[in-house]
Amino acid sequence: MGRRRRAATALDTELAELPTELRWREWMARVEAVLFAAPGIVDREVLARLVGRDCSLELVIDDIRAALRERPYELVTVAGGWQLRTRPRHAEALHAAFGSEPAPVQLSETEMLVLASIAYHQPVTRGALSEMIGKAVSRDTIAELRARDFIVAGPRSPQPGAPYTYVTTRAFLAHFGLDTLRDLPDIEALEDAGLLDTVQLRAGGFPLPGDDEDDLGPENGEDEEGD
Repeated sequence: MGRRRRAATALDTELAELPTELRWREWMARVEAVLFAAPGIVDREVLARLVGRDCSLELVIDDIRAALRERPYELVTVAGGWQLRTRPRHAEALHAAFGSEPAPVQLSETEMLVLASIAYHQPVTRGALSEMIGKAVSRDTIAELRARDFIVAGPRSPQPGAPYTYVTTRAFLAHFGLDTLRDLPDIEALEDAGLLDTVQLRAGGFPLPGDDEDDLGPENGEDEEGD
């Protein structure tokens, strides 16, 4: 007769038997351990399972950040969650140690313009993108951005034929280091960075300084499939 599997022990999140200071340190340690072991971004729902009901997760995060202030890695808020990342100033050391570094994402000028147009105007159809940019947006361009997981199909448009719209994804936010779409840089920052020039900005229909920029669309892409 096989051994009966031992029932999993529920994690004691309240830690009521511990003094207040030790309880807080244990919560911090649990959260940091999970963030350290996680392969990617960790959501609030995951971290909330580690601490007591009356524990402020934001304050725990703040204290962990403070504790890591002199460390070579930091706790960042990205795509609605948190992740431990090596500080940028140590990039050369990592490259020297491992002899390689991730290849940068290479987007063509058209792909970057289409991606930026979607980010600022989502949900938006391919036809609307073509009108903004002043030339047809090919299916290949959309397919390339989808293959990189930067965009997905959003809700159907109420236009005749109910074409699919497109929205950005959580992977888009994570890749560009954004927490939400409200962290998107303004147009002047994009121009200063050399990502888009003034002609492209005007052709792309972007809100220029002084325009109304309140409506930036949904915070994250809807993971709906479409053609």
